[in-house]
Amino acid sequence: MLRNRIGFVWKILPSWVRLGITRATQVKFTASAAAIVTNDRGQVLLLNHVLRPVSGWGLPGGFLDAGEQPEDAIRREIREETGLELRNLEMFKVRTVRRHVEFLYRGEAVGDAQVLSREILELGWFDLDAMPKKMSTAQRTMIIEVLGRDV
Repeated sequence: MLRNRIGFVWKILPSWVRLGITRATQVKFTASAAAIVTNDRGQVLLLNHVLRPVSGWGLPGGFLDAGEQPEDAIRREIREETGLELRNLEMFKVRTVRRHVEFLYRGEAVGDAQVLSREILELGWFDLDAMPKKMSTAQRTMIIEVLGRDV
């Protein structure tokens, strides 16, 4: 009986009120895109990022803008931070970490990388066995899993 009344009230509410209630009661997520970018020697691009705790080294990427598609976001982030374009870009994983959704890509660098953003202290191309020691274990493991079978 109560369920029927709630359903009736829900249906007569204006759509903007239903949308507001739905958004206010649902868990919110942030979303970002990151990429394993390789050069013609099979090395992986890592960025030393100002905002990363412990070691700043990790994969290039960033948050999606409102209404932006993940592939567009990773291309934009890499272009803004390094000047590189990407070819053969493919998504290989979507993962959630607590309240965050991350779209993970793999692609090949086109152009010469340089630091173009105040968020980036430095960048480097690394062989799989020479990545910075203090970088995220999760990212290191993922890079080796994705690239290890190709090198």
